[in-house]
Amino acid sequence: MNKYNIIALSLLIAGGTTAQTLEDAVKKTENERYDLASGMFKKLIVKESTNGNNYYYFGESLLKDDKLDSAKIIWQKGLKSDEDNPLNYVGYAKYLWFSGDMVKANENIEIAFDLTKKKWHPQKAEVLRQVATIYIETEKNKKLDEAISLLDKAIEIEPENPDNYIVKGDALDIKTPENGSPAIKNYNQALSLRPNSPKAVLRTAKLYKRAKNYKLANQKYKEAQALDPNFAPAYKENAELNMMFNQAESAIENWEKYLALNNTDESRYRYATSLFQGEKYNEAIKELEDLQKKGFNNFYMDRMLAYSYCQVKGLDPIEASEKGLAYLASFFETAPEENIYASDYRFKGLLLNKKGEDSLAIIELERSVEMDADNKGDALGDIADIYVKKKDYLKAIDAFNRKSEGDPTLLSVKELYNVAKAYYFGEQNFAAADSCFANLAERSPTYAPAYLWRGRSSFNMDLDNEQWLAKEHYAKFLEVVGEEKFSSPANKSSVVEACKYLGDYYVNNEEFKDLEAAKKYWGVVLELVPDDNQANAFFQENEM
Repeated sequence: MNKYNIIALSLLIAGGTTAQTLEDAVKKTENERYDLASGMFKKLIVKESTNGNNYYYFGESLLKDDKLDSAKIIWQKGLKSDEDNPLNYVGYAKYLWFSGDMVKANENIEIAFDLTKKKWHPQKAEVLRQVATIYIETEKNKKLDEAISLLDKAIEIEPENPDNYIVKGDALDIKTPENGSPAIKNYNQALSLRPNSPKAVLRTAKLYKRAKNYKLANQKYKEAQALDPNFAPAYKENAELNMMFNQAESAIENWEKYLALNNTDESRYRYATSLFQGEKYNEAIKELEDLQKKGFNNFYMDRMLAYSYCQVKGLDPIEASEKGLAYLASFFETAPEENIYASDYRFKGLLLNKKGEDSLAIIELERSVEMDADNKGDALGDIADIYVKKKDYLKAIDAFNRKSEGDPTLLSVKELYNVAKAYYFGEQNFAAADSCFANLAERSPTYAPAYLWRGRSSFNMDLDNEQWLAKEHYAKFLEVVGEEKFSSPANKSSVVEACKYLGDYYVNNEEFKDLEAAKKYWGVVLELVPDDNQANAFFQENEM
């Protein structure tokens, strides 16, 4: 289940000390201190066991902490303890709706509405808001128009309550994701009513984040942090934005601030998850393994550790692969069948390959392909890479062809390069190789090796130089490399190869014979390799 956003609550109970305590508990929830919030709610319930509000907001806290079943139990206790309080009917309706039982959910919603049918009822607006959150936050069967209608009614009752506008902004954000203006308008209205609240600013930041406007999103997160330096979600969301845009230092700074406020195992788990998503594998491994040593564990952590050890840099590959395989074995033992994906077998194959067990790796990768034929590309590319390294070019070509299905655009530039070389060295199908290299050159016009290999492929299709097929490709290779880079170690031997071919062309092609052009190319060879026999022989025959 996704994380649910608890709404800022209008606490409708009398008694200054009790109200403040309930507000403090809700504040802990908003700051994602679920453990502390739970302790406070439990004390409140002991102190006021017949106050239904305590049960409702405790259930909301559990819901935000992904504990829907626990929330249900609390809401049911609230119904028994204070049957005239409408909020626990709303809470139980949330459980039913999120569990897929809309019929019984609606029955409970109707009871809540019936209990607050009188316009002056002090909880009427809050019930309308909370029912609206059901329609907004559910993963399935959203009813956004009905939610907006309920919120408009709540606004009529409490026009000065900023929570109305925050929730309405949430509904509009989901309804028109391509246009954030209506949502922002409501968030700004909430801010005008409660200028010191960071929640509306945080939601605006999320809109900019989704639009991939890093500058404005970052600015809004900083604004939320300034409004309330103890509002932990602003630091977490900011950190995740930083990770998305590869701002590692800023991400670390925000995570440290977040963890200073919420240094719980759950918080560190979320931190580790974001490190993993941000491809900070060394850091993710440390956090996850530290959590496991403390007894905090689940099968998702085993998966992340296995994937991290597969992709981490700087560790001994054998040691990393063995650790990754051990975590993956634990994952397969504990994960429910419906939570095992084709990617899990793919990474098992990659880890085995990293360990040097190529044959076993291919078995697992083929299993991944079979398990998810619609998303087989990555695994087939991995299989092809293994065969390329083994110089089993025929099997590499087969894997590449299974991936491309005749469409070379389905291959990455690297894969297109590898399949072209597989045709060249394996089948020695120089025409097929040339076709692949031509496609590669079209997709990456500044990639010099594409033209070099076109030259080599064409040469092999015209060994007697009857058509001089390689001429234009070798010339293009030299053009793309550029004279200033002829002598670099990466280019030198290939430049010599191209220049020798072009020098021969201008000497031996009767139709386009050009001694000055030949001298130019043989001169480059002599400059790069002063003792080259062919170059020296040419200039001996054709005095400079």
